[in-house]
Amino acid sequence: MAAPPQLRALLLAINALLRKRRYHAALSMLKGFRNGAVYGAKVRAPHALVMTFLFRSGSLREKLWAVLQATYTHSWNLASFVFTYKGLCALQSHLQGETYQVHSFVAAFLGGILVFGNNNNINSQINMYLMSRLLFALCRLGVGKGYIPEPRWDPFPLFTGLLWGLVLWLFEYHRPTLQPSLQSSMTYLYEDSNVWHDLSDFLIYSKRRPSE
Repeated sequence: MAAPPQLRALLLAINALLRKRRYHAALSMLKGFRNGAVYGAKVRAPHALVMTFLFRSGSLREKLWAVLQATYTHSWNLASFVFTYKGLCALQSHLQGETYQVHSFVAAFLGGILVFGNNNNINSQINMYLMSRLLFALCRLGVGKGYIPEPRWDPFPLFTGLLWGLVLWLFEYHRPTLQPSLQSSMTYLYEDSNVWHDLSDFLIYSKRRPSE
């Protein structure tokens, strides 16, 4: 069934608008918002679903609501940041007539404070995810620029040992310093495995079921 003439005309007008270079910066912000929302939902929904049903108590409705809230927050924040970042980059380039590297930093710095500056679980997880990758990238940049001597041997095994040694030491003796979801995961792995009563909670379940 063919589309009505009015709808075809509307689609043609929209496509013509999307091709105009004068609106590219504004349209890029809108598409960035769209992509941020989609990516945030794709990343957060499965993670929240697994973590909520593994470690959170409550009714099915409460768990599903928690998953929806976490997904919405992640999706909205990421979409808002992309929109803000692209808008501030475009504004700086327009004001100065040219694009400079510092524009990216300034736009992301301000956008990060505005969008991810609220200290909550979702923002903490996103920021920690970025921090780990940032440290790796800065080390690679430092080696590439010659600021850091290139290692003569692979430092990854030493890095891995220090990482796991420190995190387990913190878990065992300074647990409140760790992020709550990490505490939950490590409790499941290292403490719940210390307790069992029979084959059911040794092999089938992690903990004895309440009815038992």
